[in-house]
Amino acid sequence: MTATTSTTGTSAADPAADATTEATTAAAGTPRTARSGPRPLRLPGGVSLRVERRALTVGVLLTAAALAMSVVLIGTGDFEIAPWDVVQTLLGNGTPATDFIVNDLRLPRALVALLAGAALGISGAVFQSVSRNPLGSPDLLGFGYGSAVGALVVIVLFKGGATEVAVGALAGGLLAGVAVYLLAYKQGIQGYRLVLVGIGASAMLIAVIQYLLTKAQLIEATRAMVWLTGSLAGRDWAQVWPLLAVCAVVFPLILGQGRALRMMEMGDDAAYAVGVRVERTRMLLMLAAVVLTTAASAAAGPISFVALAAPQLARRLTRSPGGNLVNAALMGSVLLMVSDWASQRAFGADQLPVGVVTGLVGGVYLLWLLVTERKAGRI
Repeated sequence: MTATTSTTGTSAADPAADATTEATTAAAGTPRTARSGPRPLRLPGGVSLRVERRALTVGVLLTAAALAMSVVLIGTGDFEIAPWDVVQTLLGNGTPATDFIVNDLRLPRALVALLAGAALGISGAVFQSVSRNPLGSPDLLGFGYGSAVGALVVIVLFKGGATEVAVGALAGGLLAGVAVYLLAYKQGIQGYRLVLVGIGASAMLIAVIQYLLTKAQLIEATRAMVWLTGSLAGRDWAQVWPLLAVCAVVFPLILGQGRALRMMEMGDDAAYAVGVRVERTRMLLMLAAVVLTTAASAAAGPISFVALAAPQLARRLTRSPGGNLVNAALMGSVLLMVSDWASQRAFGADQLPVGVVTGLVGGVYLLWLLVTERKAGRI
């Protein structure tokens, strides 16, 4: 990967760099067609992109996997629907019964899984790149717990409905993000300081959650625990449209800062040297990632470990440095949809909330990550 890579392995190419590379290749006696690595792709209008084939291939495969899992997830339930019948129904050729089940009952759930997984995946990639730390995940930095506190305040103290709970989750997550940033800021943001402050904030927010649960009545406490677990059951279009609107606004904003994010991974001094406004860019990216995390939490509850695992799995598949933002988003969607399918099918008649499955898998992954980082001498 080149230093300008920002999404699935594509970014604006530098004509001077291309010329230098070609000259070096010619001097070495190696044909241009035999080179490995990113290839320049010339587009109309004088636009040039660097395309890394492996990253692009991974992106295509993850997109296909996400679409396939969407069809499988829509067909899963008490009334099984074959994948071909699901596709036919989505195209408007289904029966009245399948049309109601697919479009009204199950499609919103699949879309929330798709969007929430993508939001968590790309936000995790941003935080891990900004902190330059594989543990820099919204799960561990306290933003999910901030959303949980906001939601519980609305549920326990104000007896709010679904819309009010979503607004409370957004507000709580944003406030937690601002607090962690301010507490971690000291002449800039340093990766391990951000992680340590986030872990401390998480412990405090967990204590607040437990206090609120002790003050709740039985019905409110039950409702709060269901929300805290993270679940996609019963999701409808009321959760889809707000989450879709947030993703439509924030995704392009983050992808547009992909090159700056890649430069910041090499250090603040290097980023300053190439003209990146480091603190301004870091604050903008962190704010955008917090908005995505809290929007996903508002729609599906605080689903754990997707934001931690998705960016790193995407990076291992592409074998590319950088945020791998698009592939991280696609991986997050695939992980959440596979987990939701497993929560419905892997435990017999007992359907588990998807947050339980991601917690089980994510806990094992976190232990493996800690052992790996310790062996590498990074922790």
